[in-house]
Amino acid sequence: MIRRVVLCIGIIVLIFTQAKGQNLQLHYDMGEGRGYFTSTVEMFRPDKLGSTFFFIDMDYNSGDIKGVSLAYWEIARAIKLGQTPYSFHVEYNGGFFQYEPGSSFQIDDSWLGGVERSWNSSDFSRGITLQALYKYIREKHDASFQLTAVWYWNFLDNKVSFCGFADWWREDSYFASKLTKFVFQAEPQLWYNISGNFAFGTEVEVDVNFAGMKGLHVMPTAGVKVTF
Repeated sequence: MIRRVVLCIGIIVLIFTQAKGQNLQLHYDMGEGRGYFTSTVEMFRPDKLGSTFFFIDMDYNSGDIKGVSLAYWEIARAIKLGQTPYSFHVEYNGGFFQYEPGSSFQIDDSWLGGVERSWNSSDFSRGITLQALYKYIREKHDASFQLTAVWYWNFLDNKVSFCGFADWWREDSYFASKLTKFVFQAEPQLWYNISGNFAFGTEVEVDVNFAGMKGLHVMPTAGVKVTF
């Protein structure tokens, strides 16, 4: 199965080599109940009007599933508000999860909109973006919200990169008879850049009341990344 995953990754690489600002990541997910691979295709592209960002996550061989067990993506557009440091932000999230062969469920679609503010150093070696967003979750919440931080920091002559995001949002989740009202997720990444195109490192997923798991869960990965 590992060879099939690598072949799939290779096909994705061929598809995206003509695009700029792409990276492809392959992670081995560790922790209780995990032990599977996740691929991520990610793009960030600034332009004179703002920026576009998306990522596509796929899990492989989770549980009894042979092949793709999760497919999820997010796409966002930021539009500059004149000469101010603020931008209008609009975003869509959605996907599917397969928990046993032939059985799956939809990850609730979400539409988000709001404002963001970015800070970058003069040499663009580090920066952070903060977002305050209205969030609509299909058939669950008509008026929720999400607060997001996205950051990057390249240091040691760009040999090491520390980047990631943190989300906190309002969403009801039931665990037996216990109701929780908020969800937190963060995914900090640390990469050692072998060259401008190849890196290896780790991601640590930190979840609170997320994906059917009550309370705090910390799940590390070992990963490689190819940037185009």
